[in-house]
Amino acid sequence: MNLFKSHFKFNKQERSGIFFLLFFLIIIQLGYYLYQSNSVDQSYSLVLEQAIQTKIDSLKTVASKKDSVKVYPFNPNFITDFKGYTLGMSVDEIDRLHEFRKKDEFVNSAIEFQNVTKVSDSLLSSISKYFKFPEWTQNTNRKSPKYKNAYTSKPIDKKVVYKDLNTATAEELQRINGIGVKLSARIIKFRDRLGGFLIDDQLFDVYGLEEEVVNKALKEFKVISKPNITKINVNTATVEELAKLIYLQKHVAQGIVNYRNLNGSIKSLNELLKIEEFPSERIDRITLYLSL
Repeated sequence: MNLFKSHFKFNKQERSGIFFLLFFLIIIQLGYYLYQSNSVDQSYSLVLEQAIQTKIDSLKTVASKKDSVKVYPFNPNFITDFKGYTLGMSVDEIDRLHEFRKKDEFVNSAIEFQNVTKVSDSLLSSISKYFKFPEWTQNTNRKSPKYKNAYTSKPIDKKVVYKDLNTATAEELQRINGIGVKLSARIIKFRDRLGGFLIDDQLFDVYGLEEEVVNKALKEFKVISKPNITKINVNTATVEELAKLIYLQKHVAQGIVNYRNLNGSIKSLNELLKIEEFPSERIDRITLYLSL
């Protein structure tokens, strides 16, 4: 028994050594634990940041697609203030075009458009690809003075007798290459829902009708007899009345009413562009059916 006790009997120096050894081991264990915890936190933080960045990138992609405005072919002679603004034209450039048109004259090429409006080369390059002039005005052999009103000097031998797009039958529409039974029926159904086409370019809005086919159709059909429509007053119309317009979905109509209730009244139809998910690329069509 005395021998057993002798193994656990230490002097002061030995006890101090044992104490510092235990203290050193505890410090090592604590340091290792802290190091492991910090490594896990950093790894988790890195994974979390990557996940957040991926989500941000995807939201940016969706936002850029949402904000993009699709431009359809158009005749630059009939650019409105709003259309010019969306194309990037300045107020002065739009005014120059309107002053020129007040003289009952027309531009018949991209170069003439630039000479009249004084738009920059870069802007002309980006928008001229959407210009759509009547085919006969593009005849390079046409002799006419600069800015001459080609619409009044159209050669007799090239005169086209257009059929009325608002009275065309399915059989007549089917004579256009690319328009069959289904598409002709869809055109007539769309026309009926509108109450009749107001402008030629509304034919581009028919679902499934390709741009090339529309251009072929517009060589034979035009809006001749415009329908008499009752415009919808955006300041008094209900959600249901606004949603009857084919271009407005019900949640957009509800957004218009909510905006009107918050702001008292809508003073300009351009304010509609502030409505969330409003189809801005159709503003020139939609305003044909609305009033203040």
